Amino acid sequence: MNESRRIIHLIRFLAIGTCILLFHANLFAQPDRITQPINDSQVFTIPGNLPPLALSQYDQGPLNPSFKLARITLVVKPSDVQAAALDTLLTQLHDPKSSTYHNWLTPESYANQFGLSQSDIAKIVEWLTARELAITSVARARNAITVSGTVDRIQAAFQTQIHTFVLGSQTYYANASPPSLPAAFQGIILAIHGLHNFRLLPQNRMLRTPLALRPGATPHYTSGNGTHYLAPNDFATIFNIKPLYSAGIDGSNQTIVIVGQSDIDTSHLSTFRSYFSLSAASLTTTLVPDSDDPGYSERDAQESDLDLEWASGVAKNATLQFVYASDVTDAAQYAIDENLAPVLSMSYGMCETLSSQSDALTMQTWAKQGNTQGITWVASSGDSGAAACYEGGPNNALSAAVNAPADIPEVTAIGGTEFNEAGGTYWSSTNDSNTKASAQSYIPETSWNDSTTDSPAASGGGASQFFSKPSWQTGAGVPSDGVRDVPDLAFPASADHDGYMVYTTSGLNTGWSIFGGTSAGAPSFSGILALLNQYLVTNGYQSSAGLGNINSQLYSMAASSPSAFHDITTGNNNITASCIFCSSPTQSVGYPAGTGYDQVTGLGSLDVHAFFAAWQN
Repeated sequence: MNESRRIIHLIRFLAIGTCILLFHANLFAQPDRITQPINDSQVFTIPGNLPPLALSQYDQGPLNPSFKLARITLVVKPSDVQAAALDTLLTQLHDPKSSTYHNWLTPESYANQFGLSQSDIAKIVEWLTARELAITSVARARNAITVSGTVDRIQAAFQTQIHTFVLGSQTYYANASPPSLPAAFQGIILAIHGLHNFRLLPQNRMLRTPLALRPGATPHYTSGNGTHYLAPNDFATIFNIKPLYSAGIDGSNQTIVIVGQSDIDTSHLSTFRSYFSLSAASLTTTLVPDSDDPGYSERDAQESDLDLEWASGVAKNATLQFVYASDVTDAAQYAIDENLAPVLSMSYGMCETLSSQSDALTMQTWAKQGNTQGITWVASSGDSGAAACYEGGPNNALSAAVNAPADIPEVTAIGGTEFNEAGGTYWSSTNDSNTKASAQSYIPETSWNDSTTDSPAASGGGASQFFSKPSWQTGAGVPSDGVRDVPDLAFPASADHDGYMVYTTSGLNTGWSIFGGTSAGAPSFSGILALLNQYLVTNGYQSSAGLGNINSQLYSMAASSPSAFHDITTGNNNITASCIFCSSPTQSVGYPAGTGYDQVTGLGSLDVHAFFAAWQN
């Protein structure tokens, strides 16, 4: 065949291929949903898009009109048909009996089934551009459009007012009235995210004593006074991970995303790993494009140090991707839309009462997308027991509440336990010279509750105000309350007994400190999931990493393989507050632990080796 004929055949082949691609694209293309003229005089108000903290008593007046808001995201709501199809697909993707089981989508295939049409995206982009807003990104999943602009242009476009608010010593901005959009977008735009900066908060507890933060401080895990602190190999011994390490299951070829909202010092992770005789970390840091650089925030940076160090301490050879933005929710959305990793760990939260419903539904939008792509989103359940909104002190509101995003059914919520040796010998009197570990076996656990009156420190748990009961949340102990209950699992969270070692900075000092809180269990469990992904791929149970929403499997396995779980049956997450003007001098709220599921520790903690064996069956 001469060269000219080769070219002709190649052109014909490419033409046929293009036709096939166009056919498939059209087969899955979404119909246009914007069917009426876009008229600014005919508008609708977006429900649930007013932050509960934007109260008149905190209002300091209008925000500077020239102040630039870097990331304002229009979140797309699926049509009723799409929403039903998405829920059906999510069920099939996680049902081992389904032919669709673990056939994960890409962001683009998600867009073709559940996103807006290209035409509708173009119409919204044109409308936003005409209002002098800069388009910074359109999600690959076509379920979000992000813009930037000055306050005056944002206010004009969305027919709202953005004010400054002062709460305590902190200054925030927020929309003081609900935003509106043209009626042509009604039923299409779910929320406008980014109009306020009431951010999610880290869920950790730092114990400054008995180990003071000081330059060069050396941790001693079995200390002279009998106090114990957790090294990574202690965690591996206690929760039976070491047999997996011996079999080569150590996180190799797996990736975990940690999301945050502060710059970090990556040398902290290097020091942590070196001290515990772990190899150099594989770490990539990514600032979400077009996000304001959040700069350094001590509490947020400490959270990220904890998360990175303990996710990689459990999954020893996993690759870490630290994704950060001025708003940790933006970091999560970016990680999901870029499909960066099959495991996403977030140790942040805010109680539902102080969160707008649109914020909760926005995070659920990202979580559902992530689940279709095989991503497991892990979140800490919170550190204020059954009263997630309570921050301590007398006369503050004390009522039952749970945290977002732990409340989302598509997110796995991690609560807190505390070791309960009860006189048994579970620790060696000396530490291993390399790993610094001294734990000898599993240590019995009780519910984490280090609270005192007016000072909450307990496992977050309870019933959601936003989300109904998912079909998979059944079994012994699960309340018949018709709503999503949290947490799902729990791991050690007491900084007092016994906390996690973290290399971090506090004030002018950099060194070792002890941390607790449910945000310690979340990254540790994320490390376990990276090991599970490797285990399943290595042993031929699935071709690639990705578990999606593991919650249905957890509740099923708790019934069929109870020996893989450590059921926590003692303790509670009661929170007590003094109240001067109440009929009683104190008020309290909380739940008890019990057999099976409970709203303190969920299904309990894990015997990881047994859990992996049960999972494959």
